[in-house]
Amino acid sequence: MPRVLAAAIRLVHRAAPVGLITWLLLTVAAAALPVAAAWILRTLLDRLVAGAGGGAGAGAGGGIGAGAGTGAGPGSAGLTALALPLVGCGVAVALVPQLLQYVQARLRRAVGLRAQLELHTAVDRFVGLRRFEDPRFLDRLRLAQQFGGSAPVDAAGSGIGLVGALVTLTGFLGTLTLLGPWMAAAVLASGIPVLCAEIALSRRRAAVAWAVGPVERRELFYSALLTNLRAAKEIRLFGVGRFLRERMLLERRTSDAAKQRMDRQELTVQAALALLSAVVAGAGLLWAVTAARSGRITIGDVTLLVAALPAVQAALAGLALELARAHQAVLMFRHFIAVTGAPPDLPLPARPAGVPPLRHAVEFRDVWFRYGDRQPWVLKGVDLVIPAGQAVGLVGLNGAGKSTLVKLLCRFYDPTRGQILWDGTDLRELCPGELRRRIGATFQDYMEYDLTARENIALGDLTALADGPRVERAAELAGLHGQLARLPNGYDTLLSRIFFGEQDKEDAGTGLVLSGGQWQRLALARSLVRTDADLLILDEPSSGLDPEAEYAVHQRLRRHRAGRAGLLISHRLSTLRDADTVAVLEDGRITEAGSHQDLVRRDGSYARLFRLQASGYAPAEDGAPQSPDATPARILLGEHEQAS
Repeated sequence: MPRVLAAAIRLVHRAAPVGLITWLLLTVAAAALPVAAAWILRTLLDRLVAGAGGGAGAGAGGGIGAGAGTGAGPGSAGLTALALPLVGCGVAVALVPQLLQYVQARLRRAVGLRAQLELHTAVDRFVGLRRFEDPRFLDRLRLAQQFGGSAPVDAAGSGIGLVGALVTLTGFLGTLTLLGPWMAAAVLASGIPVLCAEIALSRRRAAVAWAVGPVERRELFYSALLTNLRAAKEIRLFGVGRFLRERMLLERRTSDAAKQRMDRQELTVQAALALLSAVVAGAGLLWAVTAARSGRITIGDVTLLVAALPAVQAALAGLALELARAHQAVLMFRHFIAVTGAPPDLPLPARPAGVPPLRHAVEFRDVWFRYGDRQPWVLKGVDLVIPAGQAVGLVGLNGAGKSTLVKLLCRFYDPTRGQILWDGTDLRELCPGELRRRIGATFQDYMEYDLTARENIALGDLTALADGPRVERAAELAGLHGQLARLPNGYDTLLSRIFFGEQDKEDAGTGLVLSGGQWQRLALARSLVRTDADLLILDEPSSGLDPEAEYAVHQRLRRHRAGRAGLLISHRLSTLRDADTVAVLEDGRITEAGSHQDLVRRDGSYARLFRLQASGYAPAEDGAPQSPDATPARILLGEHEQAS
């Protein structure tokens, strides 16, 4: 716990060092002011009482002047000298909380910004994808996002609050000790159950937050579906809005029930603590009244006691509450520490080698892979060579492992066994960032960014963001330049209906969304804007295009691939006919490899799939209906391969 608390305070100090020190000084001042005001008030009241008594004696002796001459009562100047500091304390007590609120608000914003920066910088450092498929890590990540900015401020604030509470407690506890040692001991003892109860409640709150984390994440999932444009079509067509809404509400009710149980426990404990404080304060007040009547303490002492008793109790409760808050903040901040301090998800060499241009080949050598120790093998001893300057086509049924092979090639995962070599060097010895800069890829599950058309393309290489001709060349290669140029604002048109550009803010209906085929071409352009890529990976790059557009795109891609290594994945075997080598992946193994003509002559799996697809487009004899076996392979196999 001390290590996490120190990390939280360091984060606050990194974000706002001046604000942290100002917060501490103002808190100490706010804690000391009530003590000073109580002592000044006590002295002022005692002098007023003494003055009243002296004045009465003077009257009996023949006048006010005689009484004043005895020195029994204070002069008006002395009372004014005491009243002015009391007024000053009152003004300060009124102003300091406002200053504290201002300082805390600024500090919270600064820490929230810093925490967000550090959290997402840490997430961006993850080399692979494994952590994004780990539910427990995703729960921890959500809590880190939720509490990463507030927990360190709460922890630091609790530490500063402890200092303030100790200042108030020390001042008023000393006062109680002077008036009645037994009372000081009783009040102090009453703070022990408060401290224990608050710590127990803070641990329980943190446990509830962790327990309901997965439930709240599922609630957010259903909520996002119900408000998502892409999901809206199917939700309305299939009429599943109510079903998803009930799922969302079920998760919400489960979460609320857990929190309500926590609220009941907290109410019970806090009510018992409040009753204990009231009993102690009542006993102290009764003693003060009795002692004042017997002359053992003065009226000023009674006033001081009336101020000190609730102040000490409040300071003890504040001490316990700050400790409990610090404890809870530390428990929640551990998730932020766990995410930002997580080791690399893939091993990185101490001195990663640079990635030179590909001169020879990328080679899969006896590669085995599975997503977990208890998961089935996806790849089983794959051997595959992608020579520099040549294109390799990859064919396989859904679930054969094609998408997994692409993930390994981009080093999103490492092989469980075997090696992937870049000109003879294992990918694990190379710098992942440099490796990926050598790769241009269009994934079958491509992204549609709610950004401008120019930004959507330039995300493939941000150096192209200010290079208009380069972005346009990539769009032209993807067969999209003319359509983008005709948009209302050309390449600067925002492709979204959930946001709007600055020029369109007066008309929220101007949003523009591309068709599925246009989005696919845009994703293709994003991979093609990386002009210095040595390896081009195209995973179903034209599955959403009509035949004419598909033919035109592949003609351009054929010219663009010249001199580069290429991995082409498609269910439409006609698009792979011009590949230098076609490999067939079945059940995680390469079962056939060769040119299109060679594989057709071998009459194996490739030839069967090719004939099946070709027969779907051949006319039936004598007008007879086609056999169900003649269904085109692109329908039989599906347009999109699901991720293995």
